[in-house]
Amino acid sequence: MRLVRMVAAAGLAVVASGLFLAGPAHAANAKVSVVHGIPGTPVDVYVNGNRTLQNFQPKQVAGPLDLPPGQYDIALTPPGQPIASAILKVDDANVPDGANITIVAHLDANGQPKITPFVNDTSKVAAGKARLIVRHTAAAPAVDVRAGGQPVFRNLTNPNEAKGDVNAGTVSADVVLAGTTTVALGPTSLNLREGTATIVYAIGSAQQNSLDVVAQTITGLHSSPGGVPSGTGGLADQGPGAAVYAALAVGMVLVLGGGLYAARRRAA
Repeated sequence: MRLVRMVAAAGLAVVASGLFLAGPAHAANAKVSVVHGIPGTPVDVYVNGNRTLQNFQPKQVAGPLDLPPGQYDIALTPPGQPIASAILKVDDANVPDGANITIVAHLDANGQPKITPFVNDTSKVAAGKARLIVRHTAAAPAVDVRAGGQPVFRNLTNPNEAKGDVNAGTVSADVVLAGTTTVALGPTSLNLREGTATIVYAIGSAQQNSLDVVAQTITGLHSSPGGVPSGTGGLADQGPGAAVYAALAVGMVLVLGGGLYAARRRAA
C-alpha cells in the first residue's frame, strides 16, 4: 500500500506540474518606438519620470523600447530641463500587452504640437509582398499619396493612416493635395523590402514650408518559415503545448496505475 500511495502521489505531482505549465502566460513586453515630427524643436523624452532620450532631434526615430504593459506618463521638455518645464505631456498613456506601438510627437492640422500613439500592424505578409503604411502627422490639409504617379491612398487627413500590402521593390512616392495633382511633398524613393512594413510619416507644416518625410521600418513579417525549430536529444521541438500534454498524460497514467494496483490488491 505504501508503494501505491507513492505512485499515486508521484502521479498527482506530475499532473500538478502539467497544470502549472498550462496556466496563464506571463504578460509580454510591448515594443514602443518614438518619432519626432515637430520641426526645429529638440527635446528630452521622459517616461514615468525617467529621462529615456536626451536631445532628441526632429526627424529621428528611436526604439523600439521594451516596456511592460501598463499606464505611462510621457513628457517632452527642452533639452536639459526638468519635467516641470514640459512643452508636451500625456498622462496615463496605455501600453497594451505585447503590442507594437509608435508614439509620434507632431503638429496637428492647426499647427499645434501633440502626441499621437499608433498601433503598428505586424501581421505576416505574403511571399513577395511588403506593407506600406502612410501616416498624416503634418500641419497640412487632406492629401492623396501616389506611388509611381498613381494614387494609392486618397483623402488622408491628420492624424490618420492608410495602409496596404504591395509588391516588394523600390517605388517613387509623392504626396499631392487631395483630388489634385499639386505636389505637396516628394517625390521620395522607398525601398519596400519583402517581409517588412515601411511606415512613412508626413511631418512639419505646410504654412511654414517645413513639410518633410520620416520613415520607420519593421522587419520579420515574412509569412514563410525561416527554419525548422529543433529540440534537444535529437527530437523536434514540439513547443510548450506538447510539454503540457505529456506531463498531464504521464501523471494520469501513474495515478490510474496506482489505483488499479490497489483495486487488484483488495480483490485478492
